[in-house]
Amino acid sequence: MKEINIARAILQGRRAKGVTQEELAQFIGVSKASVSKWETGQSYPDITLLPHLAAYFNISIDELIGYEPWMTKEDIRRLYHCLSAKFSELPFDTVLDECNEIIKKYFSCYPLLLQMCVLLINHLHLAPSPDEQTELQLQVRNLCVKIKEESQDVAVVKQAVMIEALCELNLGNPAAVIDLMQGVNDPVLGEEVVLASAYYLTGNVERAKETTQVGIFRHLMGILGDIPNYLMLNTDDYDRYNQIVERTLGLIDLFKIESLHPAILFGVYHTCAQGYAVIGAEDQALDLVERFVNLVCSDIYPLEFKGDEFFDKVRNWFSELDLGVKPPRNEMVLKSDMVDSLIKNPAFDRLRTNHRFKNLVSRLEQNFKK
Repeated sequence: MKEINIARAILQGRRAKGVTQEELAQFIGVSKASVSKWETGQSYPDITLLPHLAAYFNISIDELIGYEPWMTKEDIRRLYHCLSAKFSELPFDTVLDECNEIIKKYFSCYPLLLQMCVLLINHLHLAPSPDEQTELQLQVRNLCVKIKEESQDVAVVKQAVMIEALCELNLGNPAAVIDLMQGVNDPVLGEEVVLASAYYLTGNVERAKETTQVGIFRHLMGILGDIPNYLMLNTDDYDRYNQIVERTLGLIDLFKIESLHPAILFGVYHTCAQGYAVIGAEDQALDLVERFVNLVCSDIYPLEFKGDEFFDKVRNWFSELDLGVKPPRNEMVLKSDMVDSLIKNPAFDRLRTNHRFKNLVSRLEQNFKK
């Protein structure tokens, strides 16, 4: 899909010259109403007027037309998963070059630029060197700044700010993160409650149920998403750490998260195990490593977001997400990362010679060779 942005170009050009719609209309030889319609996108100038308009604004016809490549949500989703798969099959630099060409071509398609940022952040660790990883994070950060400054889509801008903050954190700029994320702990507005109430009052009870259920699911996933970071902040207090783990495991069992959304638990189980290893609680660390291995070696592939008998109304919401029901990282890359997270993680160094740990790592490696 292509988008013509001549309305924006005429409006910006007229304002830059400091002339009124009436003055522009007189110069071109049309009515003021015609200029007004051009600027609101209700109609386009006659093709014979384009050279005169371009000359008046001192820009090229291409700039006047603002003919920018644009990609639909479905096309972005297909492209994302195609590129994600390529990261598991081709050299990193080859895929990165393709990504950069796409970014250049669609430099004003902000939803696409946002997903390119998501893609690059999720495959950043595959870059051949730390310097290249840093360079890539700078590129992603700059793209996010562009999106934030130019996009009119509030949801896209909000996600761009989040990714920008993540880049700043990884680049060692915590003060910048604090500036970007001020207000993140403001009280939750509960938009889904208001929307569900509106659906209910208009007689759409099923939509009210769906909206409320999606809200519950999002809050539940939000808790599990925050847990790994909270765990690592409490490795200096065994009792507190153990309490967090026990409550987390209880929540997981209560809502049957292993079958509902197993992918979110990879990080939870791994972090639980890592923290216990850091504390020196080896038996508990091994229990969580075993829970991690049992999950990732179970029949959960292909990984897709889905519901269950309790969350039976979230499927439509999943399918409407920017990336659909598939996770942001290709399964081959994800599996390789899970093996590396055990064998290359210094937190597990004290367990390297442990027979149980070695058996679990071996089981994980053998499972992914199938």
